[in-house]
Amino acid sequence: MFALPGIVGLLLFIFVRPHEFVDAFRGLPMLYLFFALAVWGMVVDLRVGLAKPVRTPQLNYILLFLTWCAFTMVVRSPATLASELPNLLILLVIFLAIGHGIQSLRAFQLVCGFLLAFTLFVAFISAHQGLGEFECVQVDAYTHGSDMAGKPDGRPCQSADTCALDAPEPEAGYRCEKVGLFGTTSIGHGRVRYLGVLQDPNEMSLAVCVGLPLAIGFLSRKRSATRTAVFVVALLLVAMSTVFSQSRGGQIVFLATLGAYFVRRFGWKGMIAAAIMAAPIMLLGGRSGAEASASSEERLEAWGTAVTLFKQFPLIGVGCRQFLEYHFITAHNSYLLAPAELGFPGFVIWSSIVYISAKTPIMALKRYANEPGAGVVRTWAMALTASYIGLCFGIFFLSFCYHFVLWVYFGMSGALFSAIKRHDPGFQVRFGGRDLAFVATACALILLAVGLYTRMKGAS
Repeated sequence: MFALPGIVGLLLFIFVRPHEFVDAFRGLPMLYLFFALAVWGMVVDLRVGLAKPVRTPQLNYILLFLTWCAFTMVVRSPATLASELPNLLILLVIFLAIGHGIQSLRAFQLVCGFLLAFTLFVAFISAHQGLGEFECVQVDAYTHGSDMAGKPDGRPCQSADTCALDAPEPEAGYRCEKVGLFGTTSIGHGRVRYLGVLQDPNEMSLAVCVGLPLAIGFLSRKRSATRTAVFVVALLLVAMSTVFSQSRGGQIVFLATLGAYFVRRFGWKGMIAAAIMAAPIMLLGGRSGAEASASSEERLEAWGTAVTLFKQFPLIGVGCRQFLEYHFITAHNSYLLAPAELGFPGFVIWSSIVYISAKTPIMALKRYANEPGAGVVRTWAMALTASYIGLCFGIFFLSFCYHFVLWVYFGMSGALFSAIKRHDPGFQVRFGGRDLAFVATACALILLAVGLYTRMKGAS
């Protein structure tokens, strides 16, 4: 398929970010180049008959969601429309290229291979970083949080205070962090991370954990020494990067993705086996002490602010991407960020996209459960189901509504639908009134539960 190079390029841009460490790529509009390549490929595929027009189950709701986002900006923050609208269009580009550009099971499996490779690249860099030494890192004193990339100066250290002694530039700010390949540095005194949209340790950990089912998928398709070795390496790299990220949310995602397979194989008793396998990660990873308590308090305060903003603006929220105008950190919860910024209608629309995307592989598993020739569908439907279970847990602790990684997996769900539809025109994933009522009820219950929790804790 001619669309594949552009799609793979988009995944390369999102996960690997070569333009951030390869001089030849710096300054190139790689996102737009790969998008143009993907569109050109899709047009060629349609003209030569390699693809057909397909409407994925999420498409209408994604268009409605992005329109609603733009509407909230027009009403609440019209000055930001020009700068933020391109970001919304990028999300649409990611979904359309992946979800509609892949229309065969063979192409879908090939894209899964590239997605796994890029995910493991991030996990390897993060694991290598975690095994590195602490060095003094010069940072801009005016940057905060995950934006503090910094520049290592080669001096070993044990704390930021030692970096300030005999500093090459005494006026600069310094941190003591682990230094990895391609100029990557940790944050928070040793919490590993990557670059670009994965420069937050929690987001990096989620991204690599939800990629792990792809390795299981390849092993399930064909048992061989090579694929077994790939799975073992993937498991180790993902586990190491999760431990070194010290992400409590990452631990939950790791458990959830593994648990999905054990529950499918052994029923709910399989969750016990998954917990046993994940126990080392739970014991070794995560933070504790004063730093962890401070982080939990900050997150609880952000949740409380999100609940308060929703109560004040229940219909259209404060406007898409405007939460930081009301609080110093993001909501750290996608299920709260959406209603706070987009109101209850926007929350329901966004949740409907998540619901349909997760329902698609589940429906495939049910439809082809006993079909002898549908092993490839079952394999990748199960892999996506496990990834979505991990995502649904992970984004409860992260602001992921507009995150590229989430939208890549929206696209992968659409791609699975498109690929199955080509082989089985009768395959359908419906979203009717009962589904909408379920989603809306779930949204209301989440808001009620978190609202009561934050009030009990005195955060709202």
